[in-house]
Amino acid sequence: MKETVFTGSGVALVTPMHPDLSVNYEKIGELIEFHLQNHTDAIVITGTTGEASTLTDQEHLEVIRYTVDCVRGRIPVVAGTGSNNTAHAIALSRGAQELGADALLLVTPYYNKCSQQGLYLHFAAVAKEVSLPILLYNVPSRTGVNILPATYARLSEIPNIVGTKEASGNFSQIAKILSLCGDRLQIYSGNDDQITSALALGARGVISVLANVVPKETHEICQSYFEGDPERSDTLQLRYLELIENLFSDVNPIPVKCAMNAMGMHVGECRLPLCAMDPVAEEKLKNCLHRYGLTEDAKAGSVTVRRPQETLLWRKNH
Repeated sequence: MKETVFTGSGVALVTPMHPDLSVNYEKIGELIEFHLQNHTDAIVITGTTGEASTLTDQEHLEVIRYTVDCVRGRIPVVAGTGSNNTAHAIALSRGAQELGADALLLVTPYYNKCSQQGLYLHFAAVAKEVSLPILLYNVPSRTGVNILPATYARLSEIPNIVGTKEASGNFSQIAKILSLCGDRLQIYSGNDDQITSALALGARGVISVLANVVPKETHEICQSYFEGDPERSDTLQLRYLELIENLFSDVNPIPVKCAMNAMGMHVGECRLPLCAMDPVAEEKLKNCLHRYGLTEDAKAGSVTVRRPQETLLWRKNH
């Protein structure tokens, strides 16, 4: 069996910004301590949620360096270093390794829409240049290309390609991947609304946007399952379904940053071309956060969240 990078909830951490949209490094440190206190199992930085596509290379590597320094080995740091330019992905991956990241997250090359052979050659080329464990990232809705199970099987033969963040939403595909790769490739859910379903198929956890907002509860969705209580895991998954839906009511990470700001976390805005939410959608998101007791004005009291067959009473840090 290959090395397991982490088990449980890895937060796909936002990159906080100052009002002038420069990176707020001090806030990164605050967020890391927040996650350590709330049992997040890994910090995943400079990915989609971290707005890697609008960071300069210098910022990209500085975010990795700062995060590694703040975490100090307490939990794994997974650095997103993917690119649609193989040479660029290699350069970022080497940089992340030199800065002390524990693992890499490599998204499929976007826009190019390469063939399955192109995918294999791309990932193999990066893997050859680093010794860190690599998690692939398959998100066809954003990149326009899907890693097919047969390609995963080939990639799983490469020693330091150890897992994948699967955000295809296709459970037949995930089952096929596991069937072909066995213990040569570990699966992490890339969709917050499908965590328990992925765990039931054998996933090791989730790389989560939701965890930015409720890290302890996202950890517990996974931990309950691993401790032999799938019913509690399912209950938590369903309990947060409305919140998850609202966190993806616009292009990620627009809603999650909006949510964190409403919670008093002051992570700033997104860089263009991502822009502010539509006011109607933003109001709906804030109302949802309030019902879960997460907004600043709701934290002081109790909030009732109704589901089809249950009424749940929530308080701060429930």
